[in-house]
Amino acid sequence: MEEKKNILTREGLQRYEDELRELKDVRRKEIAQKIKEAREQGDLSENAEYDAAKDEQRDTEARISELETILKNVEVVDDDDITADKVMVGSTVTIFDIEFAEELTYKIVGSTEVDSLNGKISNESPVGKGLIGAHVGETITVQTPAGESAYKVLDIKAPNR
Repeated sequence: MEEKKNILTREGLQRYEDELRELKDVRRKEIAQKIKEAREQGDLSENAEYDAAKDEQRDTEARISELETILKNVEVVDDDDITADKVMVGSTVTIFDIEFAEELTYKIVGSTEVDSLNGKISNESPVGKGLIGAHVGETITVQTPAGESAYKVLDIKAPNR
């Protein structure tokens, strides 16, 4: 079975590569130093600093592994391929929520880049999936966990344009 591709924007790829570099080059050394200092305090069986440093080391190594897995199977969306003609991964789209009569702006990203608090929704989410391929002026209807929702596409922006 083929592994699922992790779709990333150029921005997302850069952010993950930077985080991985930071964890490997800086955090690992800081944690190793904390463990060394805690060991020097003697009895490890009741050493809270040692336990905390080992927990931090475990969490850091897990995140490094997660990032390496994401980056190993990545498909980067080329900004030059994104147009303002239709919604695609990497597009920033302004829509009008017909039920609540409000404008919303989202950037469509791959599932690993989702950050709903900053307006980044997945191309695999109900709204993201419904918007892919839509054009300005088009009204789409999507089935969400809260029921059926309708949105009118007001504007589509390509990155750096």
